[in-house]
Amino acid sequence: MTIQLLHKKLIKKKLNISVAESCTGGLLAHNLTKLANSSKYFQMGLTTYSDQAKIKILKVNKNIIRKYGAVSHECCKAMVQNLSRISKSKINVSITGIAGPGGGSKKKPVGLVYIGVKKGKVLLIKENKFKSKKRNSIQKSTVRNVIKIISKII
Repeated sequence: MTIQLLHKKLIKKKLNISVAESCTGGLLAHNLTKLANSSKYFQMGLTTYSDQAKIKILKVNKNIIRKYGAVSHECCKAMVQNLSRISKSKINVSITGIAGPGGGSKKKPVGLVYIGVKKGKVLLIKENKFKSKKRNSIQKSTVRNVIKIISKII
């Protein structure tokens, strides 16, 4: 599904959305707000890039980051659950990952991205391992995946 179709669907179903992004640096928020009337569904976009921002703004427990790392299933889940409490949106999305080109390791390679989506009682945390090592490509692929996931659950 394209962003245009998602845009129409969100307006038609009167659903609002909030996002908390890390490795995509606001690209998802940009895509969700680039069309006119996006104010009918877009509530907030937080770019919580640093561990400190995740802890201070999203209230992610620092022990989660210490134990599992900022790029983890656990951190992504805490991000989306806490965003849901803060925003009160019907749909909440969190993204955390390694867009590269540096910063990866054997355990957590460049291209590892977690996407969290929460709609009502439905909570989905999806691990992605993008093959590309290009930052821009990883960011765009992540946004495309989020759009697909949201389209399926609404």
